Amino acid sequence: MEADAADPTKLRGFDVEIATMLAQGLGREPQFVQVAWASIEQSVARGDFTIGMSGLEDRPALHQRFAVSLPYYEFREVLAVRAADSARIHTMADLRGRRVGTLGATMAWEMVLAAQSTHGVVPVSYDDDVHPYSDLASGRVDAVLLDHVLAERSLRRIGGFVIQPEAVARGHYVAVLAARDSALRDTVNATLRARMRDGSLERVFRSWDVWDAQQAAFQQQVLRDSVPRSETRTAGRDTTASIATYLPALLRAAVITLLLSVLAMALAITLGIGLAAGRVYGAKPLRILITAYVEIIRGTPVLLQLFVLYYGLSDVVRLPAFAAAVIGLGLNYAAYESEIYRAALEAIPTLQLEAARTLGLSELQILRLVRGPQALRLALAPMTNDFVALLKDSSLVSVITVVELTKQTAIYATNAGSWAIPGALCALVYLAMSLPLSRMARRLEQRWKIA
Repeated sequence: MEADAADPTKLRGFDVEIATMLAQGLGREPQFVQVAWASIEQSVARGDFTIGMSGLEDRPALHQRFAVSLPYYEFREVLAVRAADSARIHTMADLRGRRVGTLGATMAWEMVLAAQSTHGVVPVSYDDDVHPYSDLASGRVDAVLLDHVLAERSLRRIGGFVIQPEAVARGHYVAVLAARDSALRDTVNATLRARMRDGSLERVFRSWDVWDAQQAAFQQQVLRDSVPRSETRTAGRDTTASIATYLPALLRAAVITLLLSVLAMALAITLGIGLAAGRVYGAKPLRILITAYVEIIRGTPVLLQLFVLYYGLSDVVRLPAFAAAVIGLGLNYAAYESEIYRAALEAIPTLQLEAARTLGLSELQILRLVRGPQALRLALAPMTNDFVALLKDSSLVSVITVVELTKQTAIYATNAGSWAIPGALCALVYLAMSLPLSRMARRLEQRWKIA
């Protein structure tokens, strides 16, 4: 599914047309609700809508928690590579040491993770199916593994790569309903079979140029009540049992989060000090420029800034994802830090500054010996608060493919089918990182007060 370019309030895609058929079969008027793809299943379980579909992959764990329709489309997992690499990259084994992008929490993601251990590929997780292919064309990743439907759509849209004809695996799209709606699911299945028999599904797929001989054979197999199964499946989702599996990944992601936050805060402090000094001591033109920077950065979302830095400027400078995350967060928080330092510098009593000048101290000496140390004490508490806030805001960098703690937790939650345990573990890890920092800052404040 995607927004209609002519009317962004409307959705288009073969899943939209199939959903309309299902609604008609149920005697209802279709109402479409958009949620993040990874949240469709949990939204169905919550009751946000009756039927969830949009390229949802059939797998055993889905049947344990939902009323699942029969499969209505067979897709192929295919590798997309740049034209220059098409002659030597055909399988995952050919990608040793290379970066392979795909959607997180999908069958393709599980395959890329498996290839990481068997073939040494480097997994790169995305939240959408557009940026993997744009990054492939621009050279940020070396291959993309995804459904052939998504690959062919992106090839028509942006080009710049080749789809290898060999299928790495096969899977099937299904619709999901809440477990209590098994009777409704049976009606959905009857509607799907009827639309297969009268050719309506074929016409929909042909209109979207996703019909081939494979689909014809697949539909005949479904109509014979011999429902095909995916070649590659993800493991069953047992939330408790998977803690041991995912905990090391969560801890590795926590290290990335902490390193990213420390580097970004170091950049923010360094730039913030310079910006604050410019606001306090600079000439008027410099002060105007710094003020404009601070207001623009504080007045626009950090998420937008990350997108512009990573994707918008890629034609000018192609930053690695981690470097872009550090720079993006650092530039954003530098604006806030500069205001803290400026306020702290201006809070020092004027009488102290005049006394220092009377003693013959230069402005640099006054800043270093009189104004700076006192301003640092005043700024310490808000600086600590900003670092804790940055630690949490680092979760936003997943949009530019950095798999930090929150992104890894989201993958875990999607695979586990619940946010309860993954969310609790994530919260505990964040607390383990932020509480010691806050306590250390309080002790430092107390020590400086005594001194």
